[in-house]
Amino acid sequence: MRRIVLTCLAVIGALCVTEALAGTRAVVQTRTYDIKGSSGTTLIDAMDSKGPKHGFMTHAIATTAYTVDWDLGGGQDKGFCRLGRVNGTLNLFYTFPRVASPMTPALKRRWNRFFAGVRSHEETHGRIAREMMRATERSITGLRVANDPSCYKTRSEARLRIKAVYAEYEAKQIAFDRREHANGGHVEHLIAALIGKP
Repeated sequence: MRRIVLTCLAVIGALCVTEALAGTRAVVQTRTYDIKGSSGTTLIDAMDSKGPKHGFMTHAIATTAYTVDWDLGGGQDKGFCRLGRVNGTLNLFYTFPRVASPMTPALKRRWNRFFAGVRSHEETHGRIAREMMRATERSITGLRVANDPSCYKTRSEARLRIKAVYAEYEAKQIAFDRREHANGGHVEHLIAALIGKP
């Protein structure tokens, strides 16, 4: 599950990492919420009641949220306004469940497989967001507009390009979730395996 806007979540633990992405950077925070259960079914029930909010009434198992900031600077260059500074920051926020109760060896094995699949799903959302940042940077780096002494037209064009790239990558995020959450899809298989269904 993925959200674009950051919401405040009650968390037990948090980890923050900064990564460089070409001319942009990513600041990654990983948060957890505790669940308890003695079976796959009770762990699923705990995630359904304690997981991060998804919509008005439902909870997600895990989420990826992100915000983006751009620091753009332009100046005159031979009659053109040219973007000379294109610095982006991607703030990525992962939220994952953490089991805070004892598990049998069999349940622990099922949980580890389940959690690896959940982490892979959320990290794919993060990868798509990083690709969005790189594509945005490519679309606006070196942007030049003639007869724009105040650089107003250049900034306006940069905003249009940024919006277009975001729309393209938001469609990719939605398509990925649609495939993963479809009936018989990857998420359904992860949950069935945790519960212990064949």
